[in-house]
This record gives sequence, structure tokens and C-alpha cells, in this order.
Amino acid sequence: MTFEAWLQSRLTAHGFACGPIDGVVGPITTAAIRAFEASRGLPVDGMADDAVVTALRESSSQVDPETAAALEGRAPAEAEIQKIDLASLKINAWPRQSGVPAFYGAVGTRQTRVDVPFDFFLSSAKTTRVKTITLHEKVAASASRVLQTIAATYSAAERKALGLDLFGGSLAVRRMRGGSSWSMHSWGIAIDFDPERNQLKWGAPKARLSHDDALPFWRAWEAEGWLSLGRARNYDFMHVQAARL
Repeated sequence: MTFEAWLQSRLTAHGFACGPIDGVVGPITTAAIRAFEASRGLPVDGMADDAVVTALRESSSQVDPETAAALEGRAPAEAEIQKIDLASLKINAWPRQSGVPAFYGAVGTRQTRVDVPFDFFLSSAKTTRVKTITLHEKVAASASRVLQTIAATYSAAERKALGLDLFGGSLAVRRMRGGSSWSMHSWGIAIDFDPERNQLKWGAPKARLSHDDALPFWRAWEAEGWLSLGRARNYDFMHVQAARL
């Protein structure tokens, strides 16, 4: 992996998405560096200097005690989870999380780009346009169909109100927050939308995507077999993944 690709991967792992991890440091990557610098109290110059590299090497998987306590015991009845799992089997038999390595292969491999058919911006740099996102080749066509459905279902104003125009990341080779297992993002099989208003520990009704006007959005994903952690476990409403629990 080149330094540039490593830089993009670490920025994305820390929550500052760069669009495709392609090793090309363009305007999107520079905007992500600037946002990362601001979040760490570093001089905001968009340069990957020693201070930025040192900060990027720090763990991106830490969860504060308050968040851990908020998530504990949040799971609903197993029957409710299975309703979503059964919906997953209608079109795409995505694996359970335990079977992800066997189904998708090594983390960070077999990636491709998916066009976004509506205005889409980095959540950490809201004036920076994202035209494509990086996903695993096995889920790319499915995700593309869902994005087309979202474009047809919601107007630009509605997408903006819901935060569907804000990209929080797709491919990011990192561990799950607070754990040692690989995140689903490590295979490029998960997408985050509007992290600011759908924070990890927020459930309904605080999370914006827990509201009724988001139902067509979630049903579009579920029709393709993708799973919402928010709808299954009532946390992390920003996140949708091509893997069952």
C-alpha cells in the first residue's frame, strides 16, 4: 500500500471519508485532512505532516465509557431481528457477520467504485462533492440499485432534510470500535450516512434516520438484503451493511 492510500485509509477509519481509496490525493482527501486537523487541534493546512501522521496512527476503535454503557443491553427481541434477516434472503443471501471473511475474502480486496446518482457530500467537509464510493464488487450492483431508488424516491430537498446527501464512509480497513474484530467497513460492505445526526449511541427518536420519513430509505436497502443496525439494534442509525447479524 502506498503512503497516499494508507493516508486515505486512516482518515476514513477515523471518520473522515476520502471517497475512493485510490492513492490520489485530490480535493476530497485534502478536505478530509483539514477536517481531521481541526478535530485534533492541529494547524489546519491540509498537509500530511508528522503531527498528522502520528495522530492518524492512533487507534480509531476507542469507545468512551458513556457510549459503551449506552449501548449495553440495547438489542431487541431475537424475533424482531429475524424479521429483518428473513427479508435479507428474498434477493441477496448476504452472509451473517461470522461468515463475512469466507464470503467476501480478505479485508480491503476486490473493491470497485459505485456512482452516486444524486448530490452527495463529505459529512466532515460539507462543500466537498463525492461522485463515487468504494465498495466490494459483490455488493456494488446492489448498492447502485438502492442509490437509484433513493434518487427516484426523494427530492433533493428531502434528501438534504434527512441527511441522505451526507457521506460518512464506506471502505475503511479498521477494527470495530471498542473491539478486536474487523469492522464491516473493512470489506467495503457498509455505508454510513450523516454521522453527526445519527451518532453511534443514539437510538430512536434522537437519531434522524429513526424517523418515519426515513422508512422508504430503509425499505430500499432491506429489499436488497442490506441490514440497518439502527432498525435491528436501535443504535448506529447512520450505518447499513450487506451482512446479517
